[in-house]
Amino acid sequence: MKILVTGNMGYVGPLVLRRLRESHPQARLIGYDMGYFAHCLTGAPRLPESLADHQYFGDIRHVPEQILQGVDAIVHLCAISNDPMGATFEKVTLDINHQASIDLAEKAKRAGIKRFVFASSCSVYGFAEGGPRREEDALNPLTAYAKSKVQTEQDLASLTSEAFTATCLRFATACGMSDRLRLDLVLNDFVAGALVSKRINILSDGTPWRPLIHVKDMARAIDWAVQRDRRDGGSFLTINVGSDAWNYQVKDLAVAVAHLVPDVEVSINKDAQPDKRSYRVNFDKFTKLAQGFLPMVDLQSAVKDLRDGLMAMQFRDQEFRTGELIRLVALKRLRERGQLTDDLVWKERSNA
Repeated sequence: MKILVTGNMGYVGPLVLRRLRESHPQARLIGYDMGYFAHCLTGAPRLPESLADHQYFGDIRHVPEQILQGVDAIVHLCAISNDPMGATFEKVTLDINHQASIDLAEKAKRAGIKRFVFASSCSVYGFAEGGPRREEDALNPLTAYAKSKVQTEQDLASLTSEAFTATCLRFATACGMSDRLRLDLVLNDFVAGALVSKRINILSDGTPWRPLIHVKDMARAIDWAVQRDRRDGGSFLTINVGSDAWNYQVKDLAVAVAHLVPDVEVSINKDAQPDKRSYRVNFDKFTKLAQGFLPMVDLQSAVKDLRDGLMAMQFRDQEFRTGELIRLVALKRLRERGQLTDDLVWKERSNA
């Protein structure tokens, strides 16, 4: 088996490569990444890309078709990956997250690739009152990032066939330690803040709901999707990925961190305007179809994982929210240094 992983040099990619290498030791693993965050290593014992058989550096908007030759499955992680980046680079977000994703899927289908795994997001539900959202429920994407995921899901549906299977994994909010850690995710931010300032500041009133999933469990789900039989869900499948036990209110996440990091004060902004991003998610379909690949990491283990990983790095940066473990900050600094264009193209490459 030959598997291409796009966006493998981000937050989730190192765990995906590790999981696929362990689960498919004879597989040929190919990485393809722009390299925006290649320098953002966090306590990695080895370069994560060393787990791949070959690493390509390139723009997802211009994937050479020869890279796809002989590939059996694509794991498509590559994206402008959160709401703040999407708001700052709205057009680029839609170009990369939506149009480039569909262009890649079309190339994949022409190349005879059998499986396309798309990393989507539960953020497509936006603000959702009532019970936990199921896959068939109405979507309410509130941001450029969420809208790009919806558009890609919709267009992928029209491309699938008996010979070309697509699986859209609507992931809960990611958390946990990685070789390229992000601290612009709610639980990761809380643990980092607790360690360096002994304080967790909740900017909202603490009531918004978030489903969470550990990056290791995201990798397990991707492994399932890579080998999913089309009889389990059809040629095109959109599925919520996470655990019903991991639907938490933001204030509950802060309390969990405070229990595991000593002497931490939790501050809630009771006067905050209501957070429009609030939703619970139902994961029954995933639980039924992905037996053997279901989430295994619980909240307490995730907090300990982050705490211990940051402590091993001797992490002490009280100004981390303006540092390069925040993905938007990393992109802005590359632009300020004149290394990226406004369209997030490497200048050295664009001038070649």
